[in-house]
Amino acid sequence: MRIFVAGASGVLGRAFTRKAVASGHEVIGMTRSARGAAAIERHAAAAVLADAFDREAVIRAVAEARPDAVVHLLTDLASGDSASNARIRTTGTRNLIDAAKAAGVDRVVAESISWVYPPGTASASETEALDVDATEPRLTTIRGVAALEDRVRELPSGVVLRFGQLYGPGTWYAPDGVRADAARAGRLPATQAVTSFVHVEDAAEAALRALNWPAGIWNIVDDEPAAGTTWVPVFASAVGGPRPVVQVGGDIGRPVSNTRARAQGWEMLHPSWRDGFAAL
Repeated sequence: MRIFVAGASGVLGRAFTRKAVASGHEVIGMTRSARGAAAIERHAAAAVLADAFDREAVIRAVAEARPDAVVHLLTDLASGDSASNARIRTTGTRNLIDAAKAAGVDRVVAESISWVYPPGTASASETEALDVDATEPRLTTIRGVAALEDRVRELPSGVVLRFGQLYGPGTWYAPDGVRADAARAGRLPATQAVTSFVHVEDAAEAALRALNWPAGIWNIVDDEPAAGTTWVPVFASAVGGPRPVVQVGGDIGRPVSNTRARAQGWEMLHPSWRDGFAAL
């Protein structure tokens, strides 16, 4: 299969590209920098330079690639800015979906996030509505996710993957990541908010498998959602940090269910963040 990957030089994009090439697929990775192109080419994939916000450039890049599928892994995780990510999810996704349509491609797999459900204690499934009553800055994130998912679902074979919090090499939750730095400095509090994690390698495997999954929304998280009071001490210990300060109150988050993806045959190297953190 010829696969056009937008965001191929990012953390998840690199992992996906490596797995896809190893599985015998031909990958054309889009990036906006020469450095990103070099990272893509190191994985035996072709690289094309285009900015996701340059509509004509994206349409041209996809047309010239002649892909069987488009994989949308565009994010701005490095900045952590909700407005920047929302712009990518709205404008960047619009350009990419229109490019896929123009090229006659109806199979798109797109990266979304799983921390978009209303707060609660019951596990959230894919059928639950987004947290549209959120306040800012969370509301900006929710609206960006809604825009991305609506655009992907314009295609008959559009697949949306709501990933949990990524951890592993290159992420915020790597030994050299910003969350590890915060943990070692004693600035990563253990709160009651529930987080659903997924290792970057398991996320990439899900994206690869999703090329053959039915259209729709899929939660891609590990088997053990956990409150910060449970996972933060384990993470801090794994990266050489002190025992964290416990904070009570605030956002309680929401556990997320992976039942649908598991039933589809998705398997993980790290079914729980516990063994994943131990391997950092």
